[in-house]
Amino acid sequence: MDSSKIVSGSWKIRSKWVWPMALVVSILLLKFFPAIIEQYYSTGIYVFISRFERVITGWSPISLGDIFYAVVFIKLFIWLFSLIKTLVKKRATWKKFGSGCLDCLRMVLWIFIWFNLAWGLNYNREGIAYQLKLEPVKYSKEEVESIVCELVDKVNSSRRAIGNDSLKEMPFKEIYLTAYNGYAQIAKEQSYLSYKNVSIKKSLYSSISHYMGFSGYYNPFSGEAQLSDDMPNILVPYIACHEMAHQLGYASESEANFVGYLSCTAANDPYFTYSVYMDLYKYAAFELFLKDFKTTHGWELDSTVRKDFRDIRKFFARKNNNVSPIMSSMYNQYLKANQQNRGIESYNDVVGLLIAYRKKYGKI
Repeated sequence: MDSSKIVSGSWKIRSKWVWPMALVVSILLLKFFPAIIEQYYSTGIYVFISRFERVITGWSPISLGDIFYAVVFIKLFIWLFSLIKTLVKKRATWKKFGSGCLDCLRMVLWIFIWFNLAWGLNYNREGIAYQLKLEPVKYSKEEVESIVCELVDKVNSSRRAIGNDSLKEMPFKEIYLTAYNGYAQIAKEQSYLSYKNVSIKKSLYSSISHYMGFSGYYNPFSGEAQLSDDMPNILVPYIACHEMAHQLGYASESEANFVGYLSCTAANDPYFTYSVYMDLYKYAAFELFLKDFKTTHGWELDSTVRKDFRDIRKFFARKNNNVSPIMSSMYNQYLKANQQNRGIESYNDVVGLLIAYRKKYGKI
């Protein structure tokens, strides 16, 4: 047999299976070493990857990542339709079926590799608590209650700073700029929170966001942050800062919440501070409820704040549907598969970071 053909065949086998399998195994092993990921990936290689992605996608006002998802969905639909058609007409053989399954498996391996190298390894980094030298530990009911009381004061004072009138909507472009300025301010103290090259956009799927169960999301394949424009405007500033934190490599939802809090408050804008403290109050109040359902401090909120909360609840009540719980359940499993053992409830873990932060700095 010709030696060149043997070499060619050997290379095809390696490119098809050896390389992807070797990369997958390497990634899985690397996940056991968060210090290495933190030093060489999250604060090293990933910084250049994320900035490059934002440079490439930031110029477009349209979400390129959303277009990518649409193309993938269409291709998947065509593939499934073709497969069903082949099976119905009984044109498939076991050999072709097996070959198709192997092709799918290889594609899944490469998606796994792409996802982790482009962003997913950040789930296994040491993170913001390590960088700020915080010590989040199991907290008591009294500590949570103290945080709730402080957040009540923060929510009330930030709402008064806006005024007692009905909330006016802040344009999305202004939100993006203010969020960027917030990160610029916090980066003066914490340089690793420096955010360059804005790439945050309205989602192309806002009209179905309530069926898909999202208000904002990060696209790890394009580096873009997307926001739904079909939600109360006061929620957008904190969600924008949260998604920008994902862009900086804070994959954990609790850490993205906390970094979003730091940037939101650093923006020094009453609309932003009200947005973040409203959300943090809900997280802390829920944690307090879990520890003692008889304890509540909601009655201490100003009447204007309580009205804002009622308006938000009414808005989402009108959007209730049967699909969203299914999507939320799937996302819950995704989070658990990525080292967030509490799933969707891991968003609430920001309370532990807030308590640790206040212990060190004496404020929130």
